[in-house]
Amino acid sequence: MRIAVIGRGNIGGTLGRGFSQAGHDVVYGVRGQVQASAEATIAEAVRGADVVLLAVPGDAVDDVLASTADGLTGRLVIDATNKIGESVVNAAAQIREAAPGVRYARAFNTLGRENFADPVFDGASADLFYSSEPDDQPVLEELIKAIGLRPVYAGAGKEAEVDGLLGLWRSLVQARGGNRHLAFRLLERS
Repeated sequence: MRIAVIGRGNIGGTLGRGFSQAGHDVVYGVRGQVQASAEATIAEAVRGADVVLLAVPGDAVDDVLASTADGLTGRLVIDATNKIGESVVNAAAQIREAAPGVRYARAFNTLGRENFADPVFDGASADLFYSSEPDDQPVLEELIKAIGLRPVYAGAGKEAEVDGLLGLWRSLVQARGGNRHLAFRLLERS
């Protein structure tokens, strides 16, 4: 699968390396000067991608959408951005409005990069909660598993519910003196 990772920072860089190690074709879409062989402009990265992972700071989303909205139409866009203090419903609507026909999913935004790099705790993979349309579940699950996490589907249109976990995760990190090496695990009985 060809994945355009928009942003090569902590989240985008970590996830991109994980996807690449799992055998996916990863190209990083970067703002500004292209410096590495795996980098391209955002528009170039999106062109030909099966999936677009949006992993830029929240305040950069407008610029990214302005430069490539046409290229996103019809593609699966996984929104891993965090616009602290802004409703995810507004952020999702912003992406859908800029690129009508985009297939939107919310994932990879509720844990720190440390947990994407090392997702196993005492022999068990941490869970990653996500929201997408049912037809896109197989792709999301494949990519989440590629990072070493266990996918947990929250349902379609459940971006706000998934985002609630970010606030909980941040509170738990603070309550534990800044230890970011913590994650979630869903337990259920049959």
